[in-house]
Amino acid sequence: MFENLSQNINQALRTLKGKGRITDVNVAATLKEVRKALLDADVNFKVAKSVTDTIKEKALGQKILIAVEPGQMLVKIVSDELTELMGGQKVDINTKGDPAVVLMSGLQGSGKTTFSGKLALYLKKQGRNVLLTACDVYRPAAIDQLKVLGEQIGVDVYAEPENKNPVQIAQNAIKHAKATGKKIVIVDTAGRLAVDEEMMREIEAVKKAIQPTETLFVVDSMTGQDAVNTAKAFNDRINFDGVVLTKLDGDTRGGAALSIKAVVDKPIKFIGTSEKMDGIDVFYPDRMASRILGMGDVISLVERAQQAYDEEEARRISKQIRKNQFNFDDFLSQLQQIKKMGPVKDLVGMIPGMGNMLKDVQIDDDAFKPIEAIIQSMTPKERANPEILDASRRKRISTGSGRSIQEVNNLMKQFDQMKKMMKMMNQMDMRSMAKQVRKK
Repeated sequence: MFENLSQNINQALRTLKGKGRITDVNVAATLKEVRKALLDADVNFKVAKSVTDTIKEKALGQKILIAVEPGQMLVKIVSDELTELMGGQKVDINTKGDPAVVLMSGLQGSGKTTFSGKLALYLKKQGRNVLLTACDVYRPAAIDQLKVLGEQIGVDVYAEPENKNPVQIAQNAIKHAKATGKKIVIVDTAGRLAVDEEMMREIEAVKKAIQPTETLFVVDSMTGQDAVNTAKAFNDRINFDGVVLTKLDGDTRGGAALSIKAVVDKPIKFIGTSEKMDGIDVFYPDRMASRILGMGDVISLVERAQQAYDEEEARRISKQIRKNQFNFDDFLSQLQQIKKMGPVKDLVGMIPGMGNMLKDVQIDDDAFKPIEAIIQSMTPKERANPEILDASRRKRISTGSGRSIQEVNNLMKQFDQMKKMMKMMNQMDMRSMAKQVRKK
């Protein structure tokens, strides 16, 4: 995400590298390029001008520390201002109430229904008892879509297919939630292809009737400045509490994320990071600013790893490594854990420096498929005992997986190198433990 914006801003900031000090001239030249990068990213013109003016004022008023280069100082100032532009700090969703009611709003095609399911799963993982409510009475497949999502994630869906009154449906859903012990009700409302008076009156009526604890506006981030204009139109009528940016994984520009808070003065609370049902992240402005500037996002990377982490499986593999018995079954298991963490390119962007290094490299989400095909073409005995994979077995695996013999040999070579490295690290750990015992 934000590849174009990140590349352009970093290119602009490189002009200050090696400079002895910050001056009116070099700051003006750098910020001219930063402003251009923001405008190219479809950021609102007034927002782009305001933020670069603030950066200039802070940069020229800054006492440069001896240990810090001017370029580094400006990167820090830009990072702080991008963070402020996107809201300063993360804002949690309000789920207080018995039950708490979350009202979803937005245009048709913004990903509102899918996000309702994602949010339900996110809250369910926190141990909350959630009820999804189908109040889109216009789109023929909307109720069915929500039911399919509910079944997929194990969350109940309240629907009245024959009732065409969304206000009544929402009120009945809340009564049903109270009767069945549900703690959170997510109300999925109808959208239209454009902002219109009928839609606005309807969602105003639903909000007034159910008094939600949280109203979220869902918008497709890839629509850029249109997303900001739509957000303003909705906020003027229903005064929502927060924004959800969907399809951010496919947004190379980032105009909506950078403009929306400044224009409507409402926080971005969630972002959609993939099409999968767990493709949802809480929005952290500081982490996003860090990623835009190519500095990575290690905290989010660790959090994703913890979510995908299977403690029992990790202990089993650790035991295999200590015994020097790590095999292809274990390797395949580790690949599955990594895949649970999200799109590969997204993960790479969280590693400091890697986003810029690999900006022109296409990293497909199917990057692991060739490896999985090769391993799955092995017999159980071969996966458990990699050392028996002679030339004839490798040729059979190549044919069975549809991969070249060279790819099979490369995988074997990489696997052997990985085993050697694991063995060496294990020996170092053992020596370290022995030293600790001798000290005691």
